[in-house]
Amino acid sequence: MQAMAPSRRARVRNANREALGIACVAALLALAPLAASAKKSDRQQLMNTWSVKTDAYNAPNTVTTLTGSVRITQGTMLLTGDIAKIYLDGDQQVSRVVVTGTPGHPAHIQELDENNNLVTGDAATLDYDNVNNIAVLIGNAVVVQQCRGEFHGDKLTYNQNTNYITGDTASNGLVHGVILPKNTTGAPVVCAKPPTAMPVPDNEPVAGKLPPKAVAAPAKPAAPAKGN
Repeated sequence: MQAMAPSRRARVRNANREALGIACVAALLALAPLAASAKKSDRQQLMNTWSVKTDAYNAPNTVTTLTGSVRITQGTMLLTGDIAKIYLDGDQQVSRVVVTGTPGHPAHIQELDENNNLVTGDAATLDYDNVNNIAVLIGNAVVVQQCRGEFHGDKLTYNQNTNYITGDTASNGLVHGVILPKNTTGAPVVCAKPPTAMPVPDNEPVAGKLPPKAVAAPAKPAAPAKGN
């Protein structure tokens, strides 16, 4: 059977549906309560990396490749995945990080905002602009904002400076958003609480300082031998 190309009406209908999805995301965010931006102090912290294999360059305009159990931290920000490419600019500063995951284990990003609320993102590929603080998540993308809501789509672009999200879908898919309602009960709601997964565990170098070494307890004196 010969496949027929979609009609002009069908193409227009799909295009309008995708445009409506983007417009709905923008409208929902406009109605949502304003949240704080990502911690500005994070960009002043050291970037630490871990991986099974590293092909690294510490030179201007180079790309470092990390492979296997990749883990990258900078302040409260955490990036994980299977493969990561770190791009250095002409000043040897990290300008961009591209992380890819594996089936069942997507690329992941998380960071605390200025109110200590956790923002997380997961997708097949994560392209992070470290200069402008913009994360582009492609492939089964999910962004969850603690105490605000969450968004799902084939592609999500999240600006951490403004908390503005745009979403795109493939074929006939839809961008799905969930906005938490405003508390009107009068009961206090605490959103700024420690996240369930701390980005930087204990005993890791942070901001150029290593944790103090544990002081061993003094050995107990040997008991005197009997008969002396």
